[in-house]
Parts: sequence; C-alpha cells; structure tokens
Amino acid sequence: MTDFEPDAGIDGTGPDDGPQPVLAVIGRPNVGKSTLVNRIIGRREAVVEDVPGVTRDRVPYDATWNGRNFTVVDTGGWDPDARGLAERIAAQAEIAVSVADAVLFVVDATVGITDADEAVVKILRASGKPVVLAANKVDDQRTESEAASLWNLGLGEPHPVSALHGRGSGDMLDAILDALPEAPEWDGEIIRGPRRVAIVGKPNVGKSSLLNKLAGSERVVVDDASGTTVDPVDEIVELGDRTWTFIDTAGIRKRVREASGHEYYASLRTSTAIERAEVAVMIIDAGHPLTEQDTRIISAVAETGRALVIAFNKWDTVDEERRYYLEKEIERELVQVKWAPRINIAALTGWHVDRLVRALDSALEGWETRVPTGQLNAFLGRLVSEHPHPVRGGKQPKILFGTQAATAPPTFVLFSSGKLEDPYLRFVERRLREEFGFVGSPIHLTQRVREKRKRR
Repeated sequence: MTDFEPDAGIDGTGPDDGPQPVLAVIGRPNVGKSTLVNRIIGRREAVVEDVPGVTRDRVPYDATWNGRNFTVVDTGGWDPDARGLAERIAAQAEIAVSVADAVLFVVDATVGITDADEAVVKILRASGKPVVLAANKVDDQRTESEAASLWNLGLGEPHPVSALHGRGSGDMLDAILDALPEAPEWDGEIIRGPRRVAIVGKPNVGKSSLLNKLAGSERVVVDDASGTTVDPVDEIVELGDRTWTFIDTAGIRKRVREASGHEYYASLRTSTAIERAEVAVMIIDAGHPLTEQDTRIISAVAETGRALVIAFNKWDTVDEERRYYLEKEIERELVQVKWAPRINIAALTGWHVDRLVRALDSALEGWETRVPTGQLNAFLGRLVSEHPHPVRGGKQPKILFGTQAATAPPTFVLFSSGKLEDPYLRFVERRLREEFGFVGSPIHLTQRVREKRKRR
C-alpha cells in the first residue's frame, strides 16, 4: 500500500511531509491486532505469532488508503485487570489511545464479547476518541452473522474483517478514514528527518531502560524478563538541543537462522532497524563477561556500514576487580573495533547518559568524513614509500593511486599493480585512521588491480 518511511514517529510526522493523523489499534491479547496492522500497511512489518503478548510496546507504522496518509500504532494486548508485565503492556495501549486521533478496537468475532472487552469500551468512551469496531477472524458467512452480536458493545456498526485473508478490509479502511481527521494544511517546506540511532544488544542489557531515560517517560516496556521488546520501537527524542530518532530493537539471542518463532522475525526486524539507522549504540552489560554474541552484533553493525558507539551499561554495579578484567576483555574481544567511541553509563539512573550525544556526534562525523583526492594520494604516496607491500613470489604489488568513492561509511578504492594482501589492507586502514580520524565509523576498502597490457 505504501512505501516505508523510516523517519515517521509517534506523532505521525514523516520525513518529507506534514503531520499525519494517528490511528491506535487496541484489543485483548491474541485477537489478531498485529495481523490486521500488517493488512492495513500492506506488508509484514509487525511481529505476528499465535501466542498472546508478542507485541509489547506501541509501535508506529505509515499507511496509505485512497490517497490519504496516516500513522498506525500497534499496541500490546489490553487487559484492564492485568498485573506485572501485562499491566505495563496495557499502560502502553492506554498511552497510544491518549495520543491517537481515532481508535481501531479489534474484537475476536469467534469468541464474542468478553468482560475484558466491555471494560475496554468504558475506557474508550471516557477518552472521547472516535472508535472503529473491527470484528476480526470473520472468514465465512456464518461467522459474519455471529459478528452482528458486537452491536451490543454500543460502539456502532461492527466491521467484519479477516485480517488473515483480507476479507472486508476495504470497508473497514473506509470507515477508518471517516473517523480520522484530515491532515492539517502543510506549507510545502521539506522537513529533514532527525538522525537515526538504533539501540542494539543482547536481551536484558538495558536497551529499553536507556530509551525511556532519554525520552523522559516509560516509552517502552521494561521488565527483568529477557525478550520484552520484540518489534523495533521508534521514539523522537530531544537530546543536546536537537531532535533524534532512537530505535529500540529486540535483543538478539542467537544467529537469525538459529532462531525460531517470533524470535526469528524479531531478529530480522532488528537487522532491518540497523540498516535504516545511521549510527548504532551497542549496549553491553558491564557487569558480565563479553560474549560471542556481543562481538557478533558489533560485527553485524560494522558489516552493515553503520557508525558505532559502544555503551557499557550498569556501570554503577561494577567494582574495581570487574573493571580490571573488563579492560582485558575489551583488549582481547573488541580489538577489531578500537575505533568505536566507548562510554560508561547507568541507563536506569541516568548516570553519564548525557555523554551519549558527544559520542554520537563523533561517530557520525567520522562516518561522513571525506578526504580530498589530492590529500589522499599524497598520503598514499608517503605510505607506499615508507612501507611498501612485501615481495611475494618475486612480485611486489604497489598502490598506484586511490580515491574515496563514498562516505557514510567512508569507502575507498585503491588502484594497484597487483593484488594487495589482507594484512596490508588492514595496515592501510589503520594508517588512514591515524591520519584522518574516522572515529566511530567502519572503513570499507576495495582494490582494483591494473590489467596487464597484452603484447602485440
């Protein structure tokens, strides 16, 4: 239905247009909200699995119907009598209703009206927001007649729909447009999107706590249970007198191909979130030893070509002995990313979180650094003269000249008389960093070997 606009936030503002009206999708757990959201936006974006509670935060997506743009906010299952983690999920749904222009209330037509549905109706009426009632899982004529009983909720006409098969979705979307206000007049000025920052790391290292601290509210569900965040969550944050888009991602437990169920889809969405970010903040629990999974996530960020900041969280719980061993682990495990800025923080209390802006600025500056061609080749000339490539098999390849083909990340093409060995390329990269900086950014080096002229 619509192209994905990564800069859209909870307020419905896209990167290249004015404010959009917001539709909150709510309902009890496992009534098919996320499947219906995927149907509305026209792609499989929201994580769907036949297990209650897979969606835990309020997650915005852009949608278009009949030429009108609007923002859809998917929420966790809403049970007014919830306790613990479920209570926090319900709170996110209440917040979504408070900021929405209209609400899509999803009910399972095969189950009928429950006490929880009636309790939600009372809250919706108190909100004063326009409500569209979707009777989901109506896959045939028989179920459609059963959906008529939902008139008793007092929310007006129930719209029978099958989120899985698309049955009735057009009529429901027409009703949604009728409920949503028209977008306000826009003067045509292009709004540049804020810098995009993905928060990545293993489960339960404090990613959501950091986002909540930055946002100044309980924006994301936080619980000691690992895997609380499943969908990537975008949040517009004012930080350092500027606007940023922070993307909280699901904790990556294992390789994508080894994951199963909603973990598999969450891992894919985390990878997508990294790709559409400009810089990633890798959160590491400073109180625990670095693991292979930590280094794998860091490598994924670097291979994707995104700038990188490493934040050691829960620093307030680390004693002197642990700090000593952590330094040894960093020297051993993170030797390939010495270029990444490192900060020590305590996300829960906010200790030193303000240092994140300086680290992000440094990483983005390095990511977008461009070296003039003349300056680059003067440097390469000195490098080749002082440290020529080793002779191999009686031949000595030589860098003839180079050019920076791109920034974000810095990408260099080296033209050579023969194939340069990997250790020499790593040496060239190290010297490039010493000369020009590139703090916080991976460097991509490619080589083109000059073809030998054929003798006539």
